Amino acid sequence: MNLRSKPLIAFTLAVILLGTAFVCGCTDSGAVPAAPVETISVTGSTTVLPLAQLAAEAYMDTHPEADIRVSGGGSSVGVKAVGEGTAEIGMASRDLKSSESETYPDLVEHVVAKDAIAIIVHPSNSVSDLTVEQIKSIYLGETTNWKAVGGPDAAIVVVGRDSASGTREYFQDAVMNKEDFTTTQLEKNSNGAVRQTISQTPGAIGYVGLGYLDGAVKAVPVNTGTSIVDAGVATVISGEYPIARGLNMFTAGQPEGLAADYLAFIMSPDGQALVAEEGFVPIA
Repeated sequence: MNLRSKPLIAFTLAVILLGTAFVCGCTDSGAVPAAPVETISVTGSTTVLPLAQLAAEAYMDTHPEADIRVSGGGSSVGVKAVGEGTAEIGMASRDLKSSESETYPDLVEHVVAKDAIAIIVHPSNSVSDLTVEQIKSIYLGETTNWKAVGGPDAAIVVVGRDSASGTREYFQDAVMNKEDFTTTQLEKNSNGAVRQTISQTPGAIGYVGLGYLDGAVKAVPVNTGTSIVDAGVATVISGEYPIARGLNMFTAGQPEGLAADYLAFIMSPDGQALVAEEGFVPIA
C-alpha cells in the first residue's frame, strides 16, 4: 500500500463514521419510546357483550397503549373466568348465585346499566299483549296455541336460552318463579341466536335484552293488570315494566390499572352515552 494513501483512507473512514453518528443522532433525537401495552380480558354475558365491545373500542381509540379483549360465552362463564383469574372482568346479566358467592367470595359487583327483558314474537303474530302469568304458562308448556292468549290459531314454538345464560337465570326467577321450562323449549346460546330464530319462525316466542330489539321481531307489551307496558328505556326508569334487571361487571377485589380505568370510562358521561346508544338504560 502506498504510504501516502494511508492518511486519505483514515480521513475517509472518519468522515463516514461521523456521518453515520450524525444520521443516527438525528434519527434518535426526539423519538418517543413506545408505551408498554397493557392487556385485559373481559368475558361473559352476551347481553352485556355489545356494550362492552363498544366501550372497549371507544376507550382504545384514545388509549393506544390499551388492549381490551372482549368475548361472550354467557354470565356463568364470565363469573367463573374472573373468579378463577382467567379474565380481569366478568360480565353477567344477573346477580351472583349463592354458590358463586361462596366459591368466589372476593368478587366485586359493578352495575353498569339497566335492561329490560323483552318478550318477542314474529312480526306477523297478531297477539297484542301478554300477562306475566300467560308468559309463564307458555314457558311451562301449559299453553301451546296462540289462540289461547289472543293470537292466531297456530302452535307456539318456545325459544329460550341455554343454562349458561344470565338472562335465562333472571327470567326463571322473575317470570317462572324458579319452575322448570318445558322440555320442548329450543335453547339458544345468545340473544342474537334467539332473535334470529324468532325472526324466521312465525309461531315462535322468545326473550332478549333491549339492545337486541329491531324490525326483524315484534316486542309484545306486558299487561300488568292495570296497564299495558312496552319494554323500553322510559318504562324501565319509571319502574313500570315488570321484567327488568341490572347489567353487571365483576372484578376479583377492587379493580386496578386498565380494568379500573375501563370501568370508570363506562360509568363516565361518555360511557353512559354508549349505554343509551346500545338501547340499554343509563344509571349515571
